[in-house]
Amino acid sequence: MAIVTDKRAPSQTIPEPIAEPVEEAGQTLWNRNFRYFFTARTIARFGDGMVPVALAAGLLDAGHGASSVSFALGAWMVCFSGFVIVGGVLADRFTPRRMMVLADAVRLGATVVLALIFAAGAPPLWLVFALSALNGLAAALFQPGVASMLPQMVPDVQRGNAMLNVAESLTTMAGPAAAGALVGFGGPGVVFGVNAGTFAVSGICLFMIRLAPVAQVRGESFLADIAGGWREFRARSWLWGVILVWTVYGVTVLGPLVPLEAVVVTERHGSTMFGVMMTLNGAGNAVGGLLAMRLRPQRPLYSGTFALFGIVANVLVLAYDVPLGVMAAGFFIGGAAFAYWLVMWSTTVQTHVPQEALNRIHAYDVAGSLIMLAVGRALAGPVAEAVGMKQVLIAGAVINVGVCGVLFAVPAVRNLRRKG
Repeated sequence: MAIVTDKRAPSQTIPEPIAEPVEEAGQTLWNRNFRYFFTARTIARFGDGMVPVALAAGLLDAGHGASSVSFALGAWMVCFSGFVIVGGVLADRFTPRRMMVLADAVRLGATVVLALIFAAGAPPLWLVFALSALNGLAAALFQPGVASMLPQMVPDVQRGNAMLNVAESLTTMAGPAAAGALVGFGGPGVVFGVNAGTFAVSGICLFMIRLAPVAQVRGESFLADIAGGWREFRARSWLWGVILVWTVYGVTVLGPLVPLEAVVVTERHGSTMFGVMMTLNGAGNAVGGLLAMRLRPQRPLYSGTFALFGIVANVLVLAYDVPLGVMAAGFFIGGAAFAYWLVMWSTTVQTHVPQEALNRIHAYDVAGSLIMLAVGRALAGPVAEAVGMKQVLIAGAVINVGVCGVLFAVPAVRNLRRKG
């Protein structure tokens, strides 16, 4: 096996434990490692979908008010986006598998405590916020490995991404529904208890994965590793070009879409119908993933950009008072479009970026995207109140078309060929 070296400093080989040869890795998608990885990701996504419901039910029932839910979720997001780049460097230094298992162990412990304090009936706000922040920090250690482990386990990265996307879309829908049922049955403490169990299953599955030994790159310092990841990031114009465009897209289209669709659908048709629309959007995600599993475009980002036009349908059915069936079609098309783009983008990054830099580059990608989405969500309400809901949504549809036009116009994005 080739040993990856860092030109800035001598490399140090840290082998992963191997219980058996990875005999299936180059032969079939559903090999032993991918089965464990698939189970870990699917069950963890199911648990993640339960958290907002459990927090809302527990904090509101305790009389803390809606702002407490926002602060708890915000604490998670701030720690996640603030530390995910650090997580990328640590994954490159100590292997992503180790960091993911450690992250699941931390989240297991924090969520068990959440289950106990909510079961006790009067959770202290400071402790809920602190545990949410700790879970966000652990998620930042976990996330970089999601991208970098997959290419080491499967011969067909695009199919692997598509399969994960389909499963995660379905479990993301199932998680809130299960949480709602469990809240009624046993309260938020039970929901957090089940959530803790999902982290235990995920950690065990990830621990069971056995990958071939790799050389872990260690620079002269932690900051040198961050700088090295930034150099790798800047060296690929297609990569930073898409992410630069995506920052605008996140603030003006994708970020505002989530809070505005909740307001519009609920005001027009009630909260139950909003749940139905989100289910249809999730079903579209699954169909988009299945489509990405079947199609093999030679220029994946070019193909994915075409799909992004489908988001316009999701935005316009909110801007105009359309029949319920048309709205449902818009949500479904938007979900399928975004899932197809996501598979094409993830596969391109995973197959064009060197393995030794993938954790750090994925961390830069995630950090930038989440920050811009958070900004867009925060600004959506005040801007809509100032200029009007319809105007914000129509502007978003126009910007969506413009973003697609820019991506088509950049040769490095338009002409990038698939690998593998």
